[in-house]
Amino acid sequence: MVERAGNSGQPRATADSFPPATAPATARGWRSAAAAPVARLLPEETAVALVYDGSTEAVMMATPADLEDFALGFSLTEGIIGDPSEIRSLEILAQPGGIEARMWLVPDRGRAVAARRRTRTGPTGCGLCGVDSLAEAGRLRAGGVLPELAPLSPDQILDAMAGLDAAQQLGPQTRAVHAAAFWRPSDGLVAVREDVGRHNALDKLVGALARAGDADRAGAVLLTSRVSVEMVQKTAALGVPVLVAVSAPTALAVRTAEAAGITLVAVARRDGFEVFTHPHRVGM
Repeated sequence: MVERAGNSGQPRATADSFPPATAPATARGWRSAAAAPVARLLPEETAVALVYDGSTEAVMMATPADLEDFALGFSLTEGIIGDPSEIRSLEILAQPGGIEARMWLVPDRGRAVAARRRTRTGPTGCGLCGVDSLAEAGRLRAGGVLPELAPLSPDQILDAMAGLDAAQQLGPQTRAVHAAAFWRPSDGLVAVREDVGRHNALDKLVGALARAGDADRAGAVLLTSRVSVEMVQKTAALGVPVLVAVSAPTALAVRTAEAAGITLVAVARRDGFEVFTHPHRVGM
């Protein structure tokens, strides 16, 4: 399904066409009461346009890596498609102002997306692209009945989060990106994705699982970020029963997780965590 170049008259993309995920930089640091130059890698940020049947749905600032996953995951969690088969083709094209993820949909889905676009009154911010009302912003797009999951022990949760730390690649290099992972008790970490945007990292994770054909959702989504409502919404769309995050949730995120039946575990640090909703899935 995914192509790195297309037959649309655009120049064929090569590895050099896309910016790297990181860029070197030099700064002046202050450590231990002394000044010294610091060399580090910074995460790259690139405009990525998500285009459906020739019309741009959203432009997101994202890390230029795993963009096929990002495009597919965004399409699924935002309700543009209901299944990966509804994308006939997907091209990632380098453009003068950034990168274009160009998708062509099956006819019925394409007409539905066009109708949705005509009713939209204006753009919105990160994580809620294409939303035109408060009601839509608060929508809960569930991914079906949540799978059964034996209660997780505190050690399993702490070990899973420790494993996420160890599995990150851009994170240790830059200290400036977010990560999202899917973890199962039987398999450990199944997939990890990173991005400068926490929503983008989760969309990339959703896309990676969809591309792999992994339908077993009896596990937990792990996040290195805070838990805002859209992170719960995307987890619900994925159909995963447990969400674990390093930082605290918002009040709306807690209410949404409660309504979705999701066990929300947050402030998950090396010394413990807090369970905010549906505690029956955590054995304490």
